[in-house]
Formats: sequence, C-alpha cells, structure tokens
Amino acid sequence: QVQVVESGGGLVQAGGSLKLSCVASGNIFRINGMGWYRQAPGNQRELVAISTSGGTNYADFVEGRFTISRDNAKKTSYLEMNNLKPEDTAVYYCKATIKTKTFAPTSDYWGQGTQVTVSS
Repeated sequence: QVQVVESGGGLVQAGGSLKLSCVASGNIFRINGMGWYRQAPGNQRELVAISTSGGTNYADFVEGRFTISRDNAKKTSYLEMNNLKPEDTAVYYCKATIKTKTFAPTSDYWGQGTQVTVSS
C-alpha cells in the first residue's frame, strides 16, 4: 500500500508565492520520479513540473516562476511557486512513480490534490 499526500495549497494574491509539499509513504522500494499536475474547472489535468533521475522538466506556462525539488530521504517533493497569476488557480496533484519491489514494474500513485486559488 502506497499513499501520496499533498499539502500547502491556499488562497494567495496575484504576485504572491506558495510552496506545495508531497509526501509518499508505505510500501516503497524506490521512487523513480515525482511530478506535479494541475486541473482547473472545465480543463483537463496538465503537467506542471516533473523530477526524475534524468532531470527536471517544466510546462511552458511556468516561465521560470516555479521550482520543483525533491528530498529523497524524506520521500518528498516540493513545488515552490512564485509570481502566481489568477490563471494558476487549480487543484494541484502530485504523482509518484514507484517500484514497490525489486523486480516489480513501476506504478503511478496520485494524491488527493490541494487547492491553489490566486486572486486578482
């Protein structure tokens, strides 16, 4: 059993900052990658940023405002968001790509999401 839990969302004014956290726990052999996605009402879920052994990638709309980081010892990913805009308003989800056993395939585990609201 694997759990992924996000925290850190909230209400912030445009131009403000938030730092989201995502903790994975449970039966984890290795975390291959952790990423952040978001979904606004009426929109599809979209990638925000992802961190793997190969490096980090960001969506174009991030434009240098967000930074993803990981603390492997704590099985935690962070998404630091600066200069937030009203269009960043969405539910932000964390996805962890995890191996639960040595020779098991990787599986994706999602958190329940955390709401980020940016007022103008």
